[in-house]
Parts: sequence; structure tokens; C-alpha cells
Amino acid sequence: MSQIYDRVALIGLGLIASSMFWAMKRDGLAGEVSGFARSAETRDTAREIGLCDRVCDTLGEAVADADLIILCVPVGVMGAVAAEISPFLKKGATVTDVGSVKSDVIAKVGPHIPEGVHFIPGHPLAGTEHSGPRSGFAELFENRWTLLVPVKDTDPAATAKLRSLWEGMGALVDEMDAEHHDLVLAVTSHAPHLIAYTMVGVADDLQRVTDEEVIQYSATGFRDFTRIAASDPTMWRDVFLSNKDATLEILGRFTEELFALQRAIRQGDGDHLHAYFTRTRAIRRSIIEAGQDTAAPDFGRGGTPKR
Repeated sequence: MSQIYDRVALIGLGLIASSMFWAMKRDGLAGEVSGFARSAETRDTAREIGLCDRVCDTLGEAVADADLIILCVPVGVMGAVAAEISPFLKKGATVTDVGSVKSDVIAKVGPHIPEGVHFIPGHPLAGTEHSGPRSGFAELFENRWTLLVPVKDTDPAATAKLRSLWEGMGALVDEMDAEHHDLVLAVTSHAPHLIAYTMVGVADDLQRVTDEEVIQYSATGFRDFTRIAASDPTMWRDVFLSNKDATLEILGRFTEELFALQRAIRQGDGDHLHAYFTRTRAIRRSIIEAGQDTAAPDFGRGGTPKR
């Protein structure tokens, strides 16, 4: 692939930003990539491992002259970051983000985007339970979806250019409106994370089962819950507060389904349970057939992501 942007600024240097940097550099998609993180320790780590061509000590320095600015910070602080970078954005630049909530980000960031600057919210549906500047790897986005949510009157050429960047990093790209995005993610990500946090919390509170037993005898189901529940707590706190309505709607539906299953178990209704599990098993098959996972069992021994 040829170079798509001359100058890219990464604001926040965690898993997504670091993976984007390695992917852009691997494929020659960007010229100079600058980076900024609030934490001096994170900036030092980034310099140590060669993350970004230039690690800056101020937001203004990082975004000055950038053609593409990518906000890779928790959704709860995106508005404040946008307000801070606004005076330094050059005309014709594009601002995007990687947050997993879109309506709230548009409401908080949009007012700070100057006239003549493109704002194209985005969300790569990729991640691991790891975080921080050392966690990134170039292959993170390969065959994973990135959703773009262009705001009203967005320049189609700017959207096409950003799409090309994501496709160059190996992602599959689609577009949808913000409200629908937030509902889809409440189903596929936000509510499942909350359920995982809850189940791990229940195990921790259930004193008749010891911590040693929970750790030593973890079957695949609980172990998968703990992997999800290990995700960054600041990010997920902000996600739930920012996508409150959609998450509460899905949790309400989840509660209704759970009550129905409780009743079936209590009443010994094997037919209901079998029919329900057959339907949900088919969804798993569809995910595998769509190429978004593999049927190969790894029994928790899949190893660490490639660095």
C-alpha cells in the first residue's frame, strides 16, 4: 500500500494506538507519526520501545500540522481533549476516534471541531485484555471490523481516505449511524462485559467456594469471563456511563431471558432449555462461518498475541 497520510497524531498510547502505529509503519500508510500521552511514564515507555516517530510532551505539539488526529483516550475525557487540541488543528485535517460509544462522543467532541476540519468518528472492533503502550501489535485489526460513523455533511472524500487507512491495516470497514452503533455494541460488547464482571464478582463473594478452588478448577466458561473482566477499568467505566440507555435496554432484555431460564430449570422444562441452547449454538456457528473466530479449541493455552 502507498502512503495515505503524511502526518498522523495518536492521542493516547495504549493498545489501539500502539497497534495502529505498528500497522501503519509495517505497510507504509503514514509518513511521520507523532504521539502524546498524559502520563510521563507512558511517554518514556513509548520512546524506549520506538512507539511513534516523535513522542510529544504537549497535546498542541502532537497535533500541530497533523493531517489525521486519532483520539485513543477513554470516552469520558474525549470532549476535554478535543477542546484542548481545537486551537492547534489545521484546516483540512481529519479528527477521528476509536471509542466504543459514538452518540456521546459526537455530542462531546463535535462542538470543538473547528470549521474546515473533518470529524469522522470510528470504532475498531478489536482488542485484547492487555493495555498500555507495550501491548500493541500490527496484526490486531486483521479481518476485524472497524465501524465509521460520519457526522452530517461529512466530506465523502475524507471518509474514503480514512476507510483506506483502516483497510490498509487489514480491517473490514462498514458505516452506520451513531444510535444504531451504540445499540449494536450494547448487545455484542457492553452488556457481555458487564455480565462477565458480575460473574467474576459473584465468584469472589461466594465464600463457600474458596479463591484457590475458583482459580485452580476454572473451566473454560469462567476463565473466559475472567479474561473479559481483566479489561481496562477506566475505559469500561466510561463506556457504561456514556452508553447508558442502550446498555440498560439490553440488560433489561437479558434479565427477562434469565428469569425464563430460571423458571425452566426450576420446573424441569428440558424441552425449553434444549430449544434455547440449540438456537444460541447456531449463533456461535454463524460467528465462526463469518470468519470472526475459529472453532479450534485452545483450552486457555492460545499463547500471547504477536508483538
